[in-house]
Amino acid sequence: MKKILFIASTLSHIENFHIPYLKRFKDLGHSVHVMGKLNNKSEILYADKIISVPFEKSMFSLKNFYLSLKIAKIINKNNYDIIIIHTSLAAFFARLGIILCLKKPRLVVNTVHGYLFDYNSSFFKKHIMILAEKLTKCVTNVIIVMNSSDYDIAKKYKLYKDNLYLINGMGIDPDSFPSISSKCKVALRNSHNFSEKDFILIYVAEFSKRKNQKFLINSMNKLISEGFSNIKLLFLGDGQFLDELKLYTQSLSINDNVFFAGYTKDTCTYYQMSDICVSSSRIEGLPFNIMEAMSVGLPIVASKVKGHIDLVIPNENGFLFNYNNIDEFCSYIKNIYKSTDLQYRMHIKSIELSKKYSLDSVLSNTVRIILNEYDLHL
Repeated sequence: MKKILFIASTLSHIENFHIPYLKRFKDLGHSVHVMGKLNNKSEILYADKIISVPFEKSMFSLKNFYLSLKIAKIINKNNYDIIIIHTSLAAFFARLGIILCLKKPRLVVNTVHGYLFDYNSSFFKKHIMILAEKLTKCVTNVIIVMNSSDYDIAKKYKLYKDNLYLINGMGIDPDSFPSISSKCKVALRNSHNFSEKDFILIYVAEFSKRKNQKFLINSMNKLISEGFSNIKLLFLGDGQFLDELKLYTQSLSINDNVFFAGYTKDTCTYYQMSDICVSSSRIEGLPFNIMEAMSVGLPIVASKVKGHIDLVIPNENGFLFNYNNIDEFCSYIKNIYKSTDLQYRMHIKSIELSKKYSLDSVLSNTVRIILNEYDLHL
């Protein structure tokens, strides 16, 4: 039996994305511990032990550096065989802790959900982030990335000791995001006060600077001014800029076309009653919102940035627009809006492409990589 530790900046991250992985390791007979900032729940399924580490959301927090010492003590005490790290902040400070350990684990895996920089980032930000990765490379046996851009970054700067792998995300459950008939779609719309004639764009994301929702609101203002008054924009999520963007929408007098549904776990219902999934993000890992929308069968119109370019094949399951280019974005929306043939073709292609991101396929492959790497380090 191996003792395995999962680390993330928040335990809610583990709860939202990694429960199937905890279960698989438990089913294989291993002991599983989880570490991160506590969420509202005190229990996480399949975790033998929950370790509270109150990370602060800052790479420059002195408290986080102190927490690295605490992490080192915990690891020394528990004598882990494998440590699997998620989220950029936790990855840095946890690996600092591992550097300080007397009893280092046999295998450390850094699972990169998306480096917070790319080749277009500012010189300062990019090099600070790369320096942080290089400082902790000495205890990073394996890096697992989720998009081709991050693979190129990790390989170019050799941010790992032994091996580098590219996987298709953490996996989505296609049964939880099925396509539905036109009749069911109309019924869903009626139950949520939308019309059959509405053409709905959906964006599921936290309201943050990186997710760039203001761009979509400005794009809607342009589309409405051009006469496309039945195009509606539906936001799901909460976050720092939610209230500010509600007020901004009111200032443009487009409240009848932009809707803020708030945070919900029932995203599938909203995908199913929509026509296009959109994303205006500055940078991504391999976004669940787009994979889930593809499984439902939505065309995708997304910014041409890392993470998106791995999921969207232009003119097949959607379009990619240059970041912050409103004219290009609106042009693609109008192309899909005007062509039922294009909508159907992209619907079929999205479903087809989504299958390679299924949980069954991705989970088995990722667990196999980790256990094979452990065997190599015996």
